Amino acid sequence: MPTHRQPYQPLLLRLLHSITGIITIAAILTAYWTYDTFDRRWGYFLPEFKDIEGIHGTFGLFTLLMLPLLLVYACHRGARRLIQPDTIAQMQHLDQPIGHYSLHRVINTLSLVTLAFAVFSGKMMDVTWLPKGELHHFWYSAHLVSWVIMIGCIAAHTLVSARIGGVPLLQSIWRWSYRPTDSPTRWGEQVQGWWRGFSTFKLEWQRLPGGLQILEGAILVSVILAWIVPIFKH
Repeated sequence: MPTHRQPYQPLLLRLLHSITGIITIAAILTAYWTYDTFDRRWGYFLPEFKDIEGIHGTFGLFTLLMLPLLLVYACHRGARRLIQPDTIAQMQHLDQPIGHYSLHRVINTLSLVTLAFAVFSGKMMDVTWLPKGELHHFWYSAHLVSWVIMIGCIAAHTLVSARIGGVPLLQSIWRWSYRPTDSPTRWGEQVQGWWRGFSTFKLEWQRLPGGLQILEGAILVSVILAWIVPIFKH
């Protein structure tokens, strides 16, 4: 069990964070190999592998499936880790801990937005563009930019997390131990409780800061559109 000196992360957060993180990193790596195979305008290092686009798309699909779960958790149970009404003002104090926490909230929020745009722009692409050498499409360029920003977000998230809590905080997200209240054996009753309380979801959503309401609504809409728009494209 974790001691009082060790940072503790809720088990559900660790699972969502870890699974999404691993899938996202895999998507980034396969995105680069896809670029190295079909684009190569700015140099390349890896050999051609024509099937890599499909593999990248699979990881992108898994990311799209995980995104709503991570988003809803982050905006509700993890809302304090996202941008707050006073976050921008507090970032003026980057020489103090409150400034570091505020920067961390901004990075977390930007990571969610960037990840949503990455999967959305990927779904807007046509699988025939790259094999045909059609590199001029807006959604392909947007998809490339989103993954570059995502790499920056991951690096910044890791560095600022280390600045706030050091190695123990970084280790806490991968630790397997959990408190009795986090036990998977209780997930069934917790899900039942959440379902019974679903009627109060609107009230809970209204209690969120305006910025988080917009964030959650916009990303959920983008996820829905990512599934619907490709149907009409074909």
